[in-house]
Parts: sequence; C-alpha cells; structure tokens
Amino acid sequence: MFAVFVLSSQSIATILGKIYFDKGGNSKWMATLVLNAGFPVLLPLLFFLPSEIDSPTENTNKKQPSQLVLASIYISLGIFLVADSMLYAIGLLYLPVSTFTLICASQLAFNALFSFLLNSQKFTPFIINSLVLLTISSILLVFIPDDSSDSCPHKNRYAVGCLCTIGASAGYSLILSLTQLAFQKILETENFRLVLDMIIYTSAVATSVIVIGLFSSGEWKNLSREMHEFKLGSVSYVMNLVWTAVSWQVYNIGTIGLIYKVSSLFSNVISTLGLPIVPVLAVFIFNDKMSGLKVISMVLAIWGFASYMYQHYLDYLKGRYTSADHDQVP
Repeated sequence: MFAVFVLSSQSIATILGKIYFDKGGNSKWMATLVLNAGFPVLLPLLFFLPSEIDSPTENTNKKQPSQLVLASIYISLGIFLVADSMLYAIGLLYLPVSTFTLICASQLAFNALFSFLLNSQKFTPFIINSLVLLTISSILLVFIPDDSSDSCPHKNRYAVGCLCTIGASAGYSLILSLTQLAFQKILETENFRLVLDMIIYTSAVATSVIVIGLFSSGEWKNLSREMHEFKLGSVSYVMNLVWTAVSWQVYNIGTIGLIYKVSSLFSNVISTLGLPIVPVLAVFIFNDKMSGLKVISMVLAIWGFASYMYQHYLDYLKGRYTSADHDQVP
C-alpha cells in the first residue's frame, strides 16, 4: 500500500506542480508551501487510530521520549524540510519536468551514502553498481546542451535549476535517513500513529516557517493577480494548489510508511522507480523534448534501480533460506 501511495502521488504532484508554473504561477514560496501545507487532510485519521498499538509487554520495556525531545525532532526536521522544499520548487521552475525528475534519481545515491553513515547500511557490488549508474545518469543531465529553450530560455537558469535539484535530492535523502535514525534510536515505538505524527508535526512546522517567508518576501501581494491571470482560470488555479498539496501528503505517508516498515533506502528506491513515469508523461503534456542524452540518462537510471532491486531479491532469498534452516533445527 505504501509503495502504491509513493508511485501514484509522486507523478501526480510533480505534473501538477509543473502545470502551476507553466500556466502562469510564479511564486516560489507558494510552490514551496503546497509541498507541506496539505497535512490537515491527515488529521481525521488520528481520531480513528488508537494512541498505542504495541503490545503491553513491549511498551513496559521501552522508555518513551520526552515531549522536549519529540519537539526538537519535529522542529529540526521541519526547518530542514523548508530549505529542501524551496530547492525543489526552484528546480521545478527552471527545468523541464523531464530533466527535473531524471535528476531526482540521484537522491537514491545520496540516500545510500547517508544510510551507510547514519543507518549502518551495508554496501554490496550490486548496490555500488546502482549508485554509480544513478550518479552518472544525473551528471549527464547537468551538462546536457540546453535544447529546451522554450522551457528554460536562459542557460544560467538551467544550471541553477540543475544544482538546486541535486541539492534538494541530497537534502531529502538526508531527511529520510535522519527520520529512520529517529525511529530506530529515539522513538522506537512501532505503530502507524507515530508515522502520522511525524508527517503532521514536521509539516506543520515547515508550513509555519514558509508562511512567514511568503509574507516577508512580499510575494503574497501578487497571489490575487496571479490567480486571476492563471491561463486555466481561477478555479483551476485553486484546485491545482489543493490537489498538489494533497498529493504530496499522500506521498509523505508512503515514504515515511516505507521507512517505518523497511528502511529509508528502500523508501527511496520505490520513489526512484516512479521517476521514469513523469518524463514519459511530460512528452505528451508539456511537449518536452527527449534528446538522446535524456534517453541514455533514463536507461541508466532504470538500470541502476534494477541493480538495487536485484540485491533486495538476493537478500530476500537469503533471509528465507536462513529462516527455513532455523525452523528445521530441533
């Protein structure tokens, strides 16, 4: 279920975000806001979930973190999320959506590095092969000739967009690894309510900071004019922002849920799986050009993903055989 959330919502949210910029939206703070402001749609779920799902015997052996520790985690991740969301918004503004999503594949390589440093992730030849391929895939796009002048008329903007997207990918990978570290070392409690708490509170902190930035920058003064000049109409403008915000929250449920169930690296792998979907859709929706280098980059990204998934398959077989041998021991 979590994987389906990630694959579907990621593509929808990215396409809607690019439509916002292509049809007249120009506020980077607003584009950053919708990445995090949809958390209220998750609040009703808290009323249907018990506060504790663990067994009583497990809870008695675990020391619950203090409110101060929890607040520190949520505030730190929330502020970090603001900076990362802004980098994503700038990348999406300056780049064709196909280039943007292919560069985002680099986040798997970054996440593997952070997982190794923070989460004791083990490297194997297949994982190393995956990281090398994904890194080369992203580097190809950074130095690609600017054949998309209709979307990015200025070469400097294209370069800035590439760098911001790479920075955002690295930042998001670090956030995932820090989230897994918090689950493993501090929170420890195993229930889905904790997943929702992590999403809601960090998003609330991020939204508060972004709203302050929106008013401090003065961009809020142009939002009314931006809405009325939106090429698809005012209603479509509002619906675009609303459904973008909702889609990103569904994506958050999927990513945090996969971290909770498996690991931050596996969560990022599923996210990377959905990236090739967007460039294909962008060819039909935005008339993006698929140059030879973009095709090569996509093939390398898919190859890198397949290499990593093959390692997961080997780990699964090893675990199954180990479990079978253990069951046979009298």
